[in-house]
Amino acid sequence: MPSVSTEAPVTTGASAAPSAPTASDSLLSPGLPGYRRMSFALFAAGVATFALLYSTQALLPAISAGLGVTASQASWTVSAATGALAVFVLPLSALSERYGRRTVMTASLVVAVAVGLLVPFAPDVESLVALRAVQGAALAGLPASAMAYLAEEVRPKALVAAIGLFVAGNSVGGMSGRIVTGWVAQLWGWRAALGVVGLMAVACAVVFRLLLPKARHFRPRSLSPMGLARTVGGHLSDPLLRRLYAIGGLFMVVFGAVYTVIGYRLVEEPFSLPQGVIGSIFLVYLVGTVSSAAAGRLVARLGRRGALYLAVGTTTAGLLLSLSDALAAVLLGLVLITAGFFAGHAVASSSVSRTAQTARAQASALYQSSYYLGSSAGGTLGAIAFHAGGWAATVALGLAAVLGVVSVTLYGTRVARAERAEQRLALS
Repeated sequence: MPSVSTEAPVTTGASAAPSAPTASDSLLSPGLPGYRRMSFALFAAGVATFALLYSTQALLPAISAGLGVTASQASWTVSAATGALAVFVLPLSALSERYGRRTVMTASLVVAVAVGLLVPFAPDVESLVALRAVQGAALAGLPASAMAYLAEEVRPKALVAAIGLFVAGNSVGGMSGRIVTGWVAQLWGWRAALGVVGLMAVACAVVFRLLLPKARHFRPRSLSPMGLARTVGGHLSDPLLRRLYAIGGLFMVVFGAVYTVIGYRLVEEPFSLPQGVIGSIFLVYLVGTVSSAAAGRLVARLGRRGALYLAVGTTTAGLLLSLSDALAAVLLGLVLITAGFFAGHAVASSSVSRTAQTARAQASALYQSSYYLGSSAGGTLGAIAFHAGGWAATVALGLAAVLGVVSVTLYGTRVARAERAEQRLALS
């Protein structure tokens, strides 16, 4: 359980200072005004994060045409951002241990938004990729710090639901960014579309800063490279955390591959859809909003492994359906892939926050690093697979990643059963 600051509040009147809040009465939970403010604030941060991070994904065919580059080259405008986020999430999470979650999240969002306003003016693909890498590095301060903030400020029983709302914000950001960019690009071009996303992110940043409550349970720690190395080593030595990191990365390989390539598939025969309609396809992200927010109920009913198996089965069914040349079947496949991915992500990420008893920001940062490395790998490998073997090859890549999730989860189930058997023997 998160520690509570031992410092007494400062008062200016003659009355006695109130006692410091205890863990039982100061943690946020549903129904409290602070919980609602926090939920809206982190929802807005989640919207801005995914809207900015994946702002070019729905525009890849237009970027390819406008800059005269291939699908693989254009895909780097997505992979550079997610890859940079994966690299910088750990050091920025360490800064949040020293300077506070709220401070680091605010600074990250401000820098990312500022770069987002410059992205539309990139003269060539190299400049665009470079700016997107800087933007991804800036956004690295948000995800892990948000998870650590929630773990410290929210009651444990409400943690999965709270993280689910943050992930739901991710899905809304991903959806709205892609839909807006699709239609704006069709009317005024991809540069204007990226500018609109930047302005959306400005609004989200203002909402986030105004609403997010100050942390009540954060205690700053000193920055030490050796200490950080020991902390990371400790997290990586935990078998359960390693499995959760692998699950998050593998799920994201599927998602990154599918949504990087789907625009190229839908613009070609037999679909031949215009850019605006392709952007509207991302309305299926609403399903991810629902499934991630419902992750807490799924865990309560099925257990964590049961919820992961359900997410895997849903994602697999969606991948297979998407092989059809019927647009309705492809759309249903995308719905299932999205629902399965966001449910699996919410379960795995909340499990990391519950498993790590110390240095939660670093534990979450390692998860986010694996998660976004999976996104970067999925986007690049998905584009290469599509170029080499069409949509079927991209689906094959996704199925291989899903098989990896199943293998890791089954192994975890076997380990848990063996541990329970040993405990029973020790007690008998």
